[in-house]
Amino acid sequence: MSIVDNKKAFHDYFIEERFEAGVVLEGWEVKSIRAGRVQLKEAYVVVRKGEVFLFGCHISPLPTASTHVHPDPVRTRKLLLKSEEIKKLIGKVDRAGYTMVPLNLHYQRGRIKCEIGLAKGKKQHDKRDAERKRDTQREIQAAMKQNRR
Repeated sequence: MSIVDNKKAFHDYFIEERFEAGVVLEGWEVKSIRAGRVQLKEAYVVVRKGEVFLFGCHISPLPTASTHVHPDPVRTRKLLLKSEEIKKLIGKVDRAGYTMVPLNLHYQRGRIKCEIGLAKGKKQHDKRDAERKRDTQREIQAAMKQNRR
């Protein structure tokens, strides 16, 4: 079940491969995510010292957050992947010029997971082509719907 999707990632990148990663979260962050107060729009994924981190993911603290905890909504969060997956990601990003982008946050067996996409950037003309295809598909569906009546 999806919590939040990063629609901007699909607009700006061609997604080649997908990986599912666990996210290291604090208690107040889990409560806020369950309440839907999370945003992935400006987020990105980086590899540092053989570990994968999520930057720029904004999790708004709930107003009922504890008084002794000082929440940082945009803190860096560690992503949990298997070592073979991390090596594969490092190789692709370094050699082939790929970028790692968070695609969505979702639940899996009660845990919050982050789906990471190995992506290549789209040029402006690629974005226009994608919009054109989407518009023609929408027109075709509307015509088919009208013909059924």
